[in-house]
Amino acid sequence: MKVTPQNPLARLIKYAKAYRSRVWLSSACSILNKIFDLAPPAIIGVAVNVVVSKNNSLLAHWGITSVVRQLAFLSFISLIIWSLESIFEYAYERLWRELAQNIQHDLRLEAYSHIQNLELAYFEQRSTGALLSILNDDINQLERFLDVGANEILQVATTVVIIGIAFFILTPGTAWMAMLPIPFILWGSIAFQKRLAPRYASVREKASLLNSRLNNNLSGIATIKSFTTEAYELERLRQQSDAYSQSNHAAIVYSAAFVPLIRIIILLGFIAILFFGGMEVIHKQLDVGTYSVLVFLTQRLLWPLTRLGQTLDLYQRAMASTQRVMDLLDTPVAIPSGNRAISRVKGEIVLKDVSFSYSNGFKVLDKLNLTIPANRTTAIVGTTGSGKSTLVKLLLRFYELDSGRISLDGIDIREIYLKDLRRAIGLVSQDIFLFHGTVKENIAYGAPVDTTFEEIISAAQAAEAHDFIIELPEQYQTIVGERGQKLSGGQRQRIAIARAILKNPPILVLDEATSAVDNETEFAIAKSLEKITHNRTTIAIAHRLSTIRQADCIYVMEKGKIVERGTHEELVAQGGIYANLWRVQTGSK
Repeated sequence: MKVTPQNPLARLIKYAKAYRSRVWLSSACSILNKIFDLAPPAIIGVAVNVVVSKNNSLLAHWGITSVVRQLAFLSFISLIIWSLESIFEYAYERLWRELAQNIQHDLRLEAYSHIQNLELAYFEQRSTGALLSILNDDINQLERFLDVGANEILQVATTVVIIGIAFFILTPGTAWMAMLPIPFILWGSIAFQKRLAPRYASVREKASLLNSRLNNNLSGIATIKSFTTEAYELERLRQQSDAYSQSNHAAIVYSAAFVPLIRIIILLGFIAILFFGGMEVIHKQLDVGTYSVLVFLTQRLLWPLTRLGQTLDLYQRAMASTQRVMDLLDTPVAIPSGNRAISRVKGEIVLKDVSFSYSNGFKVLDKLNLTIPANRTTAIVGTTGSGKSTLVKLLLRFYELDSGRISLDGIDIREIYLKDLRRAIGLVSQDIFLFHGTVKENIAYGAPVDTTFEEIISAAQAAEAHDFIIELPEQYQTIVGERGQKLSGGQRQRIAIARAILKNPPILVLDEATSAVDNETEFAIAKSLEKITHNRTTIAIAHRLSTIRQADCIYVMEKGKIVERGTHEELVAQGGIYANLWRVQTGSK
């Protein structure tokens, strides 16, 4: 029967297919190690037989008559067996651990790759901490199980098979006494597994919420300090940490009870062999050496089964984590890439009857029609919430249209390869994100690998960033900190502009690109933008109208529709919404 993809264990097996030969090799080493590990009790039994029977021992019947030679032979065999056991233990430890590392590595990369392909709405509905919990904690939990769990299962199975066969050969009359506890142990293991599964799913969920809280608080530490809410946040963290502890406690109550209960069942089997086997020796129905082997093997058979509790504990934790990772991988990509490649882009953009609503159902754009000619600067202004920034997100296909069509050079953007579409557009957003690294690395981010340092400096100069960069402690090698926190808002914005300039896209989108700079810097950037936007399609979205006065055409948006259009002078002369905004910003009556 075909296993459904939702089964986490089946999905794990699917990932392991790429390492099939290593899985077989690791399994063989685990089995061989256990075989040699079970050999010493047999040697002890033969040694007892030699000491008791001397010249009438089993080895004497094989042609080794001298007791000294018999013991020397057993010593030599012991040396070989212990050596092989150690060799195979090293082999399976290394092979299983490397296999666990490789599988968790591939799984983490695939999960992260899938996340990158999801639409922005997915991230807006989930916390970063929850996603980090899946990519780190859950996948690490899976790795811990693969490190030891698979080997443990194989070795327990090998032990049961080999010792079971040995028992029925040596003493079929009492073998069932040693084997009788095994069905009860397996039944108990399955019963515990069913009870533990939902509890460990709850543990992983609580861990995700705790991770999310920690990530959120560390990101907003400046706000916490400024509002002096340290005690409040500590209490909120305590509540979620308590919830995680309580969830873990509920799982521990069951998992901790497993081993003591199994020990009692095991003890009954051990006592049965000890007593009834001894009675057979007394009545001359069983050899002393064979009896000693049985006692040792009974212990080797039953006591390792107590580790099933730990193995099942790891297994349930791993399956709960695996399910969360697989649920992530099963999340459908809502914005699939087109299959049409574009190499040369003129930059003409046409929006026809475009409508869009966010998940709350509020319509942001309503049958919008807009034409942005190639190699011209087009500005879009309007009040907050009018839909300006949404246009940019739709153009980059961060979201999918509800209806209508957006075309680039006459091609529906849904037909174009996403990478080609987004490579053609350079975005400078009002929400500047700089990566933890150097100024140089952040400017060169997304640029071709063969970009020279001189080109990076040139882009910084064009963005009016070079002068402040060379005043930094390490100049272009200065670490900007997480999200660029070591720089001012204006400095971050100029680095973002330099990054877009270095990308050299045929379409440049400036979404409030000068919102965080002072008037002097804004004037300097405006001068550089006159050069940057030459022979390039530029879309400038702004609240500050002074930054878009020179645009070839200005569109005014209101409630998701275009209500005015024209040059700056034409719109001021019309006396409409734009003119009113201009009067408010310039202070004129």
